[in-house]
Amino acid sequence: MPSLRSRALSAAFVMAGRRRRWASAEAVRAQVASTARRPASHLPPRSLARAATVSRSIVGAWPVYDVAPRDREPAARVLYLHGGGFIDELVRPHWSLVRTLVAAAGAHCVVPAYTLAPRGTADRTVPVAADLLSGLVESGGPGPTVLMGDAAGAGLALAAAQRLRDRNGVQPDRIVLISPWLDLSLSHPDQSALEARDPVQTRAGLREAGRLYAGTLDALDPRVSPLYGSLSGLAPLTVFSGTRDVLATDSRELIARARAAGTPAELFEAEGQAHCHPLLPVPEGRAAREHIVRMLAES
Repeated sequence: MPSLRSRALSAAFVMAGRRRRWASAEAVRAQVASTARRPASHLPPRSLARAATVSRSIVGAWPVYDVAPRDREPAARVLYLHGGGFIDELVRPHWSLVRTLVAAAGAHCVVPAYTLAPRGTADRTVPVAADLLSGLVESGGPGPTVLMGDAAGAGLALAAAQRLRDRNGVQPDRIVLISPWLDLSLSHPDQSALEARDPVQTRAGLREAGRLYAGTLDALDPRVSPLYGSLSGLAPLTVFSGTRDVLATDSRELIARARAAGTPAELFEAEGQAHCHPLLPVPEGRAAREHIVRMLAES
């Protein structure tokens, strides 16, 4: 049974009309056009600098933020790829998760503000993400190297891990995916029933965002939809999902296919939880964040 706070937040999403942003292809195109006229900020909140050291570099055309503990050597290294349907920038819940990883797990987090669709397409974005992952793995240091992403960023993370594996067989120590979007065709037969209960997303809007990100590639190309790529030889997978998320099918399919390919994979599916609940201020989200922190300490 979901917590009272969780149920209240889902109801608030519905009352606030959160689904309107993803209600149709037209709504997504209007959103993209608005962002093109007035780009959103991806800057971290100023409060983050009070808890961590924050610096910025440019990798390719991407601003990349390094966020590390102030008072100790990092105990882990995390490449974090944010969600937002490939059309939205980093927002406060993403930075809050990064702050938790730094403060509670002592992680050094590398956080790219990758180029958004339609300028940023899979054929350009996946190689740069793989390069960032390769550099982090090769940098060495104490503790594990973890690849992490939520939603669209989780799909990008898995595609980057597949590309790095194909390039030289290298992998991080673990891959953590939060409500991953892995099949941009949105063709799973169970998604119709899930969509009716999802307080945030609809398939019509997601398909349009996916089309913009795919560019000239087919929706089933593994660079676009890594669920259709090989899942063998990857780092162990830990996946978080909720039963009120239209993308829950992607998590379930990933776990089944990864295990069939011989890749260790575990799924934590929270009853009654919406998309990306580990980023939300609800008890179930806090429990998921605490689980991630423990994993970083134990890896």
